[in-house]
Amino acid sequence: MKLLPLGDRVVLKMSEAEETTKSGIILTAQAKEKPQYAEVIEVGPGAVVDGEKVPMEVKPGDKVIYARYAGTEVKLGEEEYIIVKQSDILAVVE
Repeated sequence: MKLLPLGDRVVLKMSEAEETTKSGIILTAQAKEKPQYAEVIEVGPGAVVDGEKVPMEVKPGDKVIYARYAGTEVKLGEEEYIIVKQSDILAVVE
């Protein structure tokens, strides 16, 4: 099964949360903060604004940082994804 986003939406695969701090303290599942760093898996065709198609600025394989409370979390099989609007992506990490 595959997720195909519509409009200007993007499917992201969330990165794993850190299990230890820089000082070596092991974090429990509740103490781990969800990362805002993810990999782009699929990209929608783009939005249409005033009759003009707005191109997508990200592509599959890009590493991005997205807004903290953005999107909808989806679990497909064993994998967890988040679907966000392109405007919720704050930066591409190179």
